[in-house]
Amino acid sequence: MTYNLFISHSWTYSDAYDKLVEMLNNATNFSYKNYSVPKYDPIHNASNASQLKAAIKNQMQHASCVLIMAGVYSTYSKWINIEIELAREMGKIIIAIEPWGSQRTSLTVKQVANKIVGWNTNSIVTAIRGW
Repeated sequence: MTYNLFISHSWTYSDAYDKLVEMLNNATNFSYKNYSVPKYDPIHNASNASQLKAAIKNQMQHASCVLIMAGVYSTYSKWINIEIELAREMGKIIIAIEPWGSQRTSLTVKQVANKIVGWNTNSIVTAIRGW
């Protein structure tokens, strides 16, 4: 089975996104399609906020599950909050991933999550499979 995922992330903190994608790529017996919007994607150059929101919605509609980093920066990210709003509107499963070794995490993200997991490949994959 191939899982359709939208991985929410901040382009400013793309190293966590890159590490998560690497973890998913290396997971045993796990196949997925990534519908997220990486920094190098042309969507990044949308001319206005409503164009970017529409592009994100278009990408997210294909996903069955939305992964959101629950780092404290998420609370203050306008776009992550918009992604949460879109995910909830479309009835997507939200899995919050607590960053490795983080002392503080985003309550905003954790309050809307269907499942909260640690920064561990097995936990993340198990949560995705569970939905």
